Amino acid sequence: MPANKKLLILPGDGIGPEVMHQVERVIEWFDKRRIATFDVTEDLVGGAAYDAHGTPLHNDTMRRALEADAVLFGAVGGPKWESLPFGLRPERGLLRLRKEMDLFANLRPAMVFDALIGASTLRPEVIRGLDIMIVRELTGGVYFGEPRGIETLPDGTRRGVNTQVYTTPEIVRVARVAFELARKRHGKVHSVEKANVMESGELWREEVQKLRDAEYPDIELHHMYADNCAMQLVRNPKQFDVIVTDNLFGDLLSDCAAMLTGSLGMLPSASLGAADSSGRRRALYEPVHGSAPDIAGQNKANPLACLLSFAMMLRYSFDMGQEASLVENAVKRALDAGVRTADLVQGGTKTVSCSEMGDAILKELDRLA
Repeated sequence: MPANKKLLILPGDGIGPEVMHQVERVIEWFDKRRIATFDVTEDLVGGAAYDAHGTPLHNDTMRRALEADAVLFGAVGGPKWESLPFGLRPERGLLRLRKEMDLFANLRPAMVFDALIGASTLRPEVIRGLDIMIVRELTGGVYFGEPRGIETLPDGTRRGVNTQVYTTPEIVRVARVAFELARKRHGKVHSVEKANVMESGELWREEVQKLRDAEYPDIELHHMYADNCAMQLVRNPKQFDVIVTDNLFGDLLSDCAAMLTGSLGMLPSASLGAADSSGRRRALYEPVHGSAPDIAGQNKANPLACLLSFAMMLRYSFDMGQEASLVENAVKRALDAGVRTADLVQGGTKTVSCSEMGDAILKELDRLA
């Protein structure tokens, strides 16, 4: 059994604790089966942290995240905290984690399970077999650039300012992640920006091309404008293998790709930092969906994105590919058996609660093991 790994769990707000509980049940299953064991610590983030500490991320929690081998994150936010000052809103806790852990590469897979083809709004022949990896730069760009803020002008009107800024090292390191992933997949990368109207996009295009020519001549590289990429994701998504793009466009395009699969409740993600001298990377794993306050506390949430994020953690942080596949196959088998939470329900399938979906996954794990 692999040695203990330090795992920090941050359930957060809304449906975060509900979906995370199903992951904790799977972690217990791994431990009882003596397949893997984890040294698990749980803490607060987002609105829950603000209610307890007056800040969306306590300094002690930040320290634990830096010391952990991996962080598993639920969701943050909700109407309760919308009136807070900008710097105290729940989402600032997640942004601080990403920034201080230097999690510059966000991996968001969009893969269609055969059993869910009917849940997508696109025709089955368009999405059958879809398997895309979007690599989003996560610590630079317009979300972090300076200057930023809202100011009152001399005539009494106000102006909001955000700055889109990238440097060569920021672009090269995230592009390298994309090229390395492409080598293990189908050998094709689409680099996405707006070089036609933005100088930062022009720099992005030039630096990605230089890196490909110098180090990855075996990779097929295409450059594409972000607006065209959004259209092509709906028109012909299977043309893509790996997409690499900046923070803002990655945020938008990954949500667009998510809906190709039928539900945001199916999409996991990994946010990775640079490897240190020992090969260890700081990493945070989270479902793409939000806190869904309208169904929070009702046991209706889909836990599969969080469970698949746990599978990504096994693969990318702990080099446990077989164990990751075990979780992924359990999800596939449960879906094939017609088990659905409300967001996935189709004709002839059974609607189950969040905890009942967890039951189904554990049952399939038992069968597979």
